[in-house]
Amino acid sequence: MNLHEYQGKEILNSFGVEIQRGMVATSPEEAVEAAKKLTEETGTGWHVIKAQVHAGGRGKGGGVKLAKSLDEVRDIAGQIIGMDLVTPQTPPEGKRVHQVLIAEDVYYPGDSEPEEYYMSVLLDRAKGKNMIMYSTEGGMDIEAVAEKTPHLIFTEEVDPAVGLLPFQARRVAFNLGLSGQAFKQMTKFVSALYKAYISSDASLFEINPVLKTSDDRVIAVDSKVTLDDNALYRHKDYAAMRDIREENPIEVEAKAVGLNYVDLDGNVGCMVNGAGLAMATMDLIKQAGGEPANFLDVGGTADAERVETAFNIILKDPNVKAILVNIFGGIVRCDRVAQGIVDAYKNMGSIDVPIIVRLQGTNADIAKELIDNSGLDVQSAVAFQEAADKVQAVLA
Repeated sequence: MNLHEYQGKEILNSFGVEIQRGMVATSPEEAVEAAKKLTEETGTGWHVIKAQVHAGGRGKGGGVKLAKSLDEVRDIAGQIIGMDLVTPQTPPEGKRVHQVLIAEDVYYPGDSEPEEYYMSVLLDRAKGKNMIMYSTEGGMDIEAVAEKTPHLIFTEEVDPAVGLLPFQARRVAFNLGLSGQAFKQMTKFVSALYKAYISSDASLFEINPVLKTSDDRVIAVDSKVTLDDNALYRHKDYAAMRDIREENPIEVEAKAVGLNYVDLDGNVGCMVNGAGLAMATMDLIKQAGGEPANFLDVGGTADAERVETAFNIILKDPNVKAILVNIFGGIVRCDRVAQGIVDAYKNMGSIDVPIIVRLQGTNADIAKELIDNSGLDVQSAVAFQEAADKVQAVLA
């Protein structure tokens, strides 16, 4: 589950990470009131207005602006709230902005120049360890830094059984070229950040930039946080942070009825039981000259109601030109799935795209007979290649 910047900062702050303070507003009037309160609490004279959407690159799309007066706070908030923000990480039509973060200005003058760094904590699946990735090139696209100047990216591997050791936090600060008070603040920052990552069951904490202020404070100016959905039962307060307005509406609907669905950009809908078979089916579709329109795992049950729900969700995608149902009957009997498909088809009245059904496993022969004798526009297949050939034929 992805979080907004302000939500990620709330979690960071709860574990002792110093953050750029701010308040959320959903209207220009609320933005002005938030700015007044921030001025009272922090003494900040200028304010940063940040669009709150689940996407990076907001500044490039006009979603992050500096306001030097309350009038500018009102005007800029009015411009950003309600806009369709387009960034490199949004769909072409952009994402609607429903709220903004009014944040304090932390780039104030002092004894030294502010410096920006990049830092993230994530899992290195290949090594089975957590990893802190960091760079002196903060405030930039980390992908561009990795491509053009890979030597400026450092990593620190952390054994999850041992945790982050003090010398590792000090090494991060040393590699960033810090000394004195800034060095101490960075080691404290890194330790608190790693604690937040572990304790919140996150799969990603990314802060770009981490700022060393002109008076040697180290703070999180931004935050991109992804939490592990499978651990949300342990964090009811985090689960309540979910903003379904930022999610694909079809995926939200599928999740509400217990279907594992991921929307893709292809033209062949998939209905499969089991993640491994789903991945193989997607490969099959590509080999047949098509592109998978979705990942859809119906799980171990496939009665008429569940199959009908799955068909309805797949058909919400106007790009779907065919549907491939590929079920292995281990726990669930193939004839039960076949009857579910027939019943669902009849309940829906008509389906305007070709349907290819491959059922293998328990009672597969009975299932094929049910499909072939149904009188419906549904094609049955036995072998993987036969299913691929039929997909290719209907797309031709």
